[in-house]
Amino acid sequence: MDNTTPWIILIVYAIALLFFDFFVLHKKGEQSSTKKAVYETIFFISNGLLFSILIYWFYSAQLVDNSTNLTPSKAVLNYLTGYMVELSLSVDNLFVIAAIFASFKIPLKSQHRLLFLGILGAIVFRAILINLGLVLMNKIHGMSIVFGLFLLFTAIKMLKNDVEHKEKEQGKGLSKFFRLTKIIDGEKFTTVVDGKKVFTALFGALITIEFTDLLFALDSIPAILSITTDPFIVYSSNIFAIMGLRSLYFFLSNMLEKFAYLKYSVFSILLFVSIKLISSQFFEIPEWFSLSFIGLSLGVGIYISTLNIKNLDSKKDI
Repeated sequence: MDNTTPWIILIVYAIALLFFDFFVLHKKGEQSSTKKAVYETIFFISNGLLFSILIYWFYSAQLVDNSTNLTPSKAVLNYLTGYMVELSLSVDNLFVIAAIFASFKIPLKSQHRLLFLGILGAIVFRAILINLGLVLMNKIHGMSIVFGLFLLFTAIKMLKNDVEHKEKEQGKGLSKFFRLTKIIDGEKFTTVVDGKKVFTALFGALITIEFTDLLFALDSIPAILSITTDPFIVYSSNIFAIMGLRSLYFFLSNMLEKFAYLKYSVFSILLFVSIKLISSQFFEIPEWFSLSFIGLSLGVGIYISTLNIKNLDSKKDI
């Protein structure tokens, strides 16, 4: 087997999961229950974690063009760390997606289709931006410091960011390029109003989701590059994290406001990876410490959010 084999396996694996999700787990017009979303979330996260076994095999059998000279164990550790970073940063994306669906008044039965199409677009755009990021990291000395400072700025700005206001501004910007209407005509992206062809609210929501993902990619790609610059690990961790976003959204869709403390977990992770990028020119932070910090940040955010949910429920009972 040559060096293209792992890439072929990754692409086939990802396509198979996407087809299974769209044509088996979600039949046309079928709505996702919270219980079903829980099982789907476990399914996609399990697949993301299980892929680490293939990562170990690829690097131990020298099937990957291992330009950074990673050992199989270190490759797995980098993949798991990168996967957790991308998955955790996707949590912030969920709040924006919820605001987009609410703004365009997208019915629940249409949300999965839009997310599915959004994921396909995100995979393509991420591939382009990852290539660009890798070229910059490899060609320009000190680029890691630039990326680190950008992430530091993003982390600070995130605490002051009004998601709903941001989404509305994007909606206004879209109207300059597309003839949009608030009408939802079944599952169509275009319809006719007063004899003129216009784009429906579904199309507006889809374009807004794609544009939003591009903005989030500007954060997530430098973040994963703080972990590793190995192309295969960067791509695979991104793809599996993105694919799990849909089921995670439907799992948390009714509880996003209650899990607001996860935003602070995302902030701490962004802050950490920015420091990791800036300091990489002077010393290296061990992979085990990165993985532990990210896991701890997410754990604390989930725990505090859970306590907050209990407090809110107890106040309702009074």
